Amino acid sequence: MLTNSLEILLADRIWIAVALLHRELPNREDFSKDEIRRKLQETDLATGTKPGSVSAHLKEHLIANVHTTSTKYIMMYETRPGFLRLFRPGDFVDQCRQSRPAKQVPRKEQLPLEYQSLLDWYETWSKQHPSPEKPNWQDDPLIRLIGSGHHIWADEHADEYVENLRREEA
Repeated sequence: MLTNSLEILLADRIWIAVALLHRELPNREDFSKDEIRRKLQETDLATGTKPGSVSAHLKEHLIANVHTTSTKYIMMYETRPGFLRLFRPGDFVDQCRQSRPAKQVPRKEQLPLEYQSLLDWYETWSKQHPSPEKPNWQDDPLIRLIGSGHHIWADEHADEYVENLRREEA
């Protein structure tokens, strides 16, 4: 049951709901937006919220890897269209959210007492479930071709090289 002594931000309410889902269903990687809405309802975290605001938060405001023009939270990560999980350090963050420090988790003092333990749970969970490693571009065979063949036109400008090739064909 939600403690009414604190005014909880909608972003924090949604984070709580997703954290609860992760904790209750540890074998699930992600959750649909409808599952998250249901969890908000079950826990009374949706009390006093507008459905449109919840939708905006689940579509854009909280999602680290989605371009935004407004809030810069990075609390969720979209794993596939319509499915979210909690953000983990190392996840891709859209460039528009990197301009300033972005909120990743709720502040402990802004959470009701019954949900504060989720922050400790999250710290452990995020370390046990690291984000997939970023691709090593040096291993990509096409990327390794960058610069190969530069010796062909090393002693002349590229435009001159192309012009010489055209003359040879004529």
